[in-house]
Amino acid sequence: MKREIIPKHIAIIPDGNRRWAKSKHLPMFFGHKKGVDVMENICYAALKRGVKVITFWAFSTENWKRSEKEINYLMKLFKEVFRNRLEKFHKENVKLVVSGRIDKFSRELQEEIKKAVEKTKRNTRGIVHFCLNYGGRTEIVDVVKKLLKKKVSPNKVNQKMISDNLYMPGLPDPDLVIRTSGEQRISGFLTWQSVYSELLFVDKHWPAFTEKDIDLAIKEFSRRNRRFGGN
Repeated sequence: MKREIIPKHIAIIPDGNRRWAKSKHLPMFFGHKKGVDVMENICYAALKRGVKVITFWAFSTENWKRSEKEINYLMKLFKEVFRNRLEKFHKENVKLVVSGRIDKFSRELQEEIKKAVEKTKRNTRGIVHFCLNYGGRTEIVDVVKKLLKKKVSPNKVNQKMISDNLYMPGLPDPDLVIRTSGEQRISGFLTWQSVYSELLFVDKHWPAFTEKDIDLAIKEFSRRNRRFGGN
């Protein structure tokens, strides 16, 4: 039997909160709340299994198109995560990092994010990476702007330079990208970083995702033969 291979970095598009709530005849807010609880549980489950980095796409640049009521609720949820769940992350020796245009959030939420990142920056057990107000194309646009501001000569631009100017340049590229709720696309998630990631599409809505599903994902990843363009 093939040896189990633990992905160093798992990135997740936790899709289907609203559809899960609808299927249970609950308001959509219940789906988002349950989704946050599942996110926390899966963080610790993945770290326990030896994953070093776990990334969640919590809010995309396109999510601003949703209703004002839903956006306001999501902002409250994010504040709750960074404020009320921080102590547990810190106690568990987990480092929190955030990618995206967080300057578009309220000053209060920005402060909560900065506090959480600062408090956990020396933690060493593993990294939980939240993508907030994030879009893969937006990230690449921001890299280009950064390089133009630095007046980098075009003939000096290479792949390493682009990687070094991403929102979170120190993170390894994801080995495995999981999307829940049956959608089979990555919609601009980690566009630059995911070119060689293994993709796994799961039919379950995110609030129904469990530790068993992480085990199944790792098992499936272990079966894959990653060639990176080789034979």
